[in-house]
Amino acid sequence: MANLLDMLFGCWHKKFSFPITNRPGQRRSPAAALTGTYVVCLDCGKEFPYDWQEMKVVNAQPSRHAKALAANAAESYSKTA
Repeated sequence: MANLLDMLFGCWHKKFSFPITNRPGQRRSPAAALTGTYVVCLDCGKEFPYDWQEMKVVNAQPSRHAKALAANAAESYSKTA
């Protein structure tokens, strides 16, 4: 229910900071844990992983399709091993 309300009335995350890359030894943001680089929404302050290769914000939560593909790959690997 909270996700629905956030989707309707929450931040749309349209304005981002310049991508920030953590240096070795710095405290790593949870958003930077995925790619090492993150951006911040300038309206609400939420952090998002950023991919320099693709030059776009990365979806931090895998979709159901991606989860199903990973599960099928793991299942087929365990059958062959």
